[in-house]
Amino acid sequence: MDRCDECLFVYSALGSGELPQRLRDVAARYPAALHGVPDPRRRPAPEVWSPLEYACHVRDVFRVQAERLALALRVDEPEFPPMGRDELVITERYNAQDPEVVLADLATAADGFAARFGALGEVELARTGVYPWPRREARTLRWLGRHTVHEAEHHLLDIRRAGEPGTAGGA
Repeated sequence: MDRCDECLFVYSALGSGELPQRLRDVAARYPAALHGVPDPRRRPAPEVWSPLEYACHVRDVFRVQAERLALALRVDEPEFPPMGRDELVITERYNAQDPEVVLADLATAADGFAARFGALGEVELARTGVYPWPRREARTLRWLGRHTVHEAEHHLLDIRRAGEPGTAGGA
């Protein structure tokens, strides 16, 4: 994946040096997005996550991507296991979590991940790991950072759509 036709994110348009700030900036937009929906726990359709579930997912994306980054710096071309996103919604009871705690944890996870990216040089950014989605493929750490920004940006769109009355949003 190098471009998202739905949210119009283009991976190559995001420079490596911009990654740390973009990671922090996108995380900083989550409080307004989540507070901007009337009921953050409401699913617009049974198969579509609630805004709170999307926020929990993004928090966990930052955490998992930080683990993947650390692994790729220790091991040559590691295999990144799938994060189990659909299972986490249920096992971690995303919709029962406190939105303010989720937002604080999301900001902390994003800041930590951004700091790790800020410390990488070109050699480290070129290291690879085998990423499981959307198809199993070796990806650079540069791509991992860009993909994380995309995930966070895309799910802001999902939160806004899920918060609109009468919409089914997208998962």
